[in-house]
Parts: sequence; C-alpha cells; structure tokens
Amino acid sequence: MSSEAAHSRKSRLAVPSGADPLANPAPRVPAANRPLQYFQRLTDVRQMDIQSALDQMKTLISTRPQVVYKTSYYRKQTKNHWARDDPAFVAMQAVFLVVAGIAYSVAFRISLQGAISFLLYTVLWNWLGLGLLIATICREIANRQLVVQQSTSHVRQQVEWLYAFDIHCNSFFPVFVLLYVVQFFLLPVILQEGLLSLVIANSIYAGALSWYWYITHLGYRALPFLSHTEVFLFPIVAVVICYCAILVGYPLGFGWNWARIMARFYFM
Repeated sequence: MSSEAAHSRKSRLAVPSGADPLANPAPRVPAANRPLQYFQRLTDVRQMDIQSALDQMKTLISTRPQVVYKTSYYRKQTKNHWARDDPAFVAMQAVFLVVAGIAYSVAFRISLQGAISFLLYTVLWNWLGLGLLIATICREIANRQLVVQQSTSHVRQQVEWLYAFDIHCNSFFPVFVLLYVVQFFLLPVILQEGLLSLVIANSIYAGALSWYWYITHLGYRALPFLSHTEVFLFPIVAVVICYCAILVGYPLGFGWNWARIMARFYFM
C-alpha cells in the first residue's frame, strides 16, 4: 500500500520535460557585461540585422508603434532580458543623423568647421547625450516609483538600463522624421515671418515632442511589473500648454517660431 502511495505522489509531482523552463536554458550574458557587449557589436556590421531595424522604424511611424515592444516580450521569454541584442537600430539611426546633418549644412551653406561642429552636436548631444540622460532619469523613476510591489517571495524586477536606452532610440526616430526630414523640406515656408509659418513650424515641434513621450510611455507600459506608466505622458501636457500659449501670445508679440529659433542657434 505504501508503495502505491509513493508511486501516486511521484506521478503527481512529475513535470513533463517539455514544460520545464530550465530544460534548455538559453545562454545568458551577465547583466553587468551586457551594455559593454552591446556597444562592442557596433563595430561588427555582420552581426547586425539591418532589415529588421528598418522594419521597426517603419512600425514606429505607423498607427501601431506599440508592436515594436512585442519583440521585447519575446526576448524576455527566451533570453531573460528586455533590451535589444542587435545594435543595428542604433547604428542606422546614427547614420541617418549624419546624412541629415550634412544636408542641413549644405542647405544653410555653412563652413566645413561649422558643419563638423553641427554634426558632432547633433549626434553626441541631441541624440546620444540627451538620450543617455533621459533614459537614466526615466529608468530611475520607473524603478523607484512605478514597480508593482509583490510578495516577499518574488524577486523584485527592475527596468534594464539598456532597455531604457532602447526606449529612447525608439522614441527619437519619429522626432528624426519630423525635425530632420519633414522640417528640411518645409524650410522655405517655416523660416518666413507670419502666423502661418509659426503655426506650421510649432506644430512640427509640438508633434515631435509629443510623439517622443507617447512612444516612451508605450515602452514602459509594455513591462508587466510597472504601474501608473501614464506619468510619462505628462510632458505632453506641458508641450500643448506651451503651443497654445505661443499662439495666444502671437498678437502680443510673444509668438516664437521654434524653427527660426533653432536655425539662428545652429547656423546664424
């Protein structure tokens, strides 16, 4: 009788090999080494999936940008991390910025020294420097304030720094499309004086900043252990208020055309 009971208990506790999540564990890179390995791959084009990066860029400017973050969920299930392994997206973004910087330098007919200065400022500060700063701040906010408190038996999950940087890169691409591509072709219009030029220019800037924070919100909302991620939508409220205030202030002489301001700052 005791033999049958033991056999019964063994049958109930047995786990099929196909359902064991540890049966075929994927190779994992230590979290501390992952950023270093990621940036090392930037020097090896053979490890980059350019087509996948381009497909993700097209998705980010579509009506369903949240689809990009589904791949993060799949990575978490298979590799136990949320961030991209492939640096192709980052590399392509840097290349696009350099090409756009050259186009703006030619359009404004600035010197070679001025063009190099503009390129360095665009890539190293506007994209990379601000990106590192925003990613770090948003990650700290998420980890300190937004992580769902679970029982003590659960391991506390945190937002990976590389994932936070991924979110910035995703969010920056629509900014690039509006402020570096669309704005370029509208320069003859938006650099003029007048209400129409001001409305078009400021609408481009307001749309770019709002789009940035909306995709940032989607990135953090994709993480199941975070709550109240709508806090990342709050900057959009500030953008809308500033946009409306400039329109209201135009008859009073406070109508600032942001395209003209940026042109003076960079090229004049």
